[in-house]
Amino acid sequence: MLTELRIHNLAVIEEVHLTFGPGLVVLTGETGAGKSILLDAVQLLLGGRADTLLIREGAAKAYVEGVFTLQGPAGEQVRARLQAEDLLDPDAPDQLILAREVRRRGRHIARINGRSVSVSLLRDIGRHLVDIHGQAEHLSLLRVRAHLALLDRFAQVEPLRQAYRAAYQALRTVEDELQRLRALERDAARQADLLRYQIDEITAAAIDPDEEDALLAERTRLAHAEQLATLAQQALLMLDEGLPDAPAVTDALGQVVAALERLAAIDPSQNELAAAAQAHLEGLSDLARALRDYAETLEFNPQRLNEVESRLALLDNLKRKYGPTLADVLAFAQRAQAELEAIESAADRIAELEAQRDALRREAGQKAWALSQARRQAAERLAQAVEAGLQRLRMTAARFQVHFATRPDPAGLPLPSGEVVAYDATGIDRVEFLIAPNPGEGFKPLAKIASGGETSRLMLALKAALAQADPVPTLIFDEIDQGIGGRVGAVVGQMLRELARHHQVLCVTHLPQLAAFGQQHLRVEKVVEGQRTRTRVRALTTPEARLAELAAMLGGDTPTNRAAARELLAQAQ
Repeated sequence: MLTELRIHNLAVIEEVHLTFGPGLVVLTGETGAGKSILLDAVQLLLGGRADTLLIREGAAKAYVEGVFTLQGPAGEQVRARLQAEDLLDPDAPDQLILAREVRRRGRHIARINGRSVSVSLLRDIGRHLVDIHGQAEHLSLLRVRAHLALLDRFAQVEPLRQAYRAAYQALRTVEDELQRLRALERDAARQADLLRYQIDEITAAAIDPDEEDALLAERTRLAHAEQLATLAQQALLMLDEGLPDAPAVTDALGQVVAALERLAAIDPSQNELAAAAQAHLEGLSDLARALRDYAETLEFNPQRLNEVESRLALLDNLKRKYGPTLADVLAFAQRAQAELEAIESAADRIAELEAQRDALRREAGQKAWALSQARRQAAERLAQAVEAGLQRLRMTAARFQVHFATRPDPAGLPLPSGEVVAYDATGIDRVEFLIAPNPGEGFKPLAKIASGGETSRLMLALKAALAQADPVPTLIFDEIDQGIGGRVGAVVGQMLRELARHHQVLCVTHLPQLAAFGQQHLRVEKVVEGQRTRTRVRALTTPEARLAELAAMLGGDTPTNRAAARELLAQAQ
């Protein structure tokens, strides 16, 4: 609900800070005092059009800020949206601050919890918080798409909705798979031939994911076989045979070992030195044997080199087509095989899915029918409740009904009635509220009826009937007393007070009979100070202040009117 409203330099309002409580809040004052400016301020907070004409004369900008307490279903929806937009205040998750700044120069600014946002986001958040009745742009009941949800809340059909939704989701899953398989089947022959070719090409290659490194190493050896053999022989020659002017390395090291052994025999402290020399000699022998073994593997084999080159070229070609790695090529083959099997078994699967779809259509049709019947029964109760409210409001000739429509669709849901109709996630019903304000005019869409006091009273009757179902926490009624007398005004006040059990209700009124029902009373008045006109708002917190205001609304603060005002308060109480 709206708990605070701050207004700065908006039209004739220089500075106003209002605090609102729950229940019914009435705003009274002389015509032209500025009550409509307060509604303009709220409209700005809800994303309404920002006009520089609203800025107070002599000021550079106007500023409006509203503090809301988030509670109930609407609060949960707003919190979820704020969380998604990273605008939720973690230190005060149940509080929301909306602000609007209108500038003479430069762009106007909208803020949520202190951060600049788009006006469209502000408008989207605002529609969950406040309905301003009498201003169609913020009237949720004039949005036809909202009618079905309101009816469902009034009907309390959530279990039926959930049962239908489960069947609907299962049906959509099957139909999505059917659509995919049919699309696959249409192109099946060409696709199957391509898949078989790809699978055969990869299978024929008999790929080992680890063979590429070995082939690359073998190609290097084969390509440099002569050079490798020459280098190996040179190393062996130096190790085992020696050069014309130098002995073999092993012979020279053998002489070193012999000398050190004789040395150690004389000086045993050098035994380790002799042993190290012997170990080196043995290591050289091992090196020579390994080198001879390697040299024996080397051969100049052009045919094998061609085979390795061809194999590597084949692997490169497969990687280019299906890679980038050999592991990816093998994975591609597995996917292709699975897709080929799906194509080959598509006909059987399609037949199976069609049987499932038909069974799910029948199930969803039965659940949609049950949901629709519950809605239609509730619609009759809603019409009776609204018409009862209209009679209380002296619109005795007005009639209200909920219009239901379905659309034939051969691919829709079969109903117990024999019809086959279109459907969506909400069921089979298209719902719209209709009104016949006057005898002989017939029912017309609620969204197209005339505005003014008649509309406001109609909205009051609807809101009273939908009070517990409607999630919008704050309702503002403007001009609801237009064209009605004191007797009906008392009825309107009583209905607003009843509505205020479930909502915060703000009502701008000129009728003392209505104002007497207020649980919080604000007086809007215009004063002239220093040759400047400004509007101020006073909270009438004492019984005496309220009595004086109601007496003034009755025609003047006289003893007679005070007595009448006292009686109005007593009756309202």
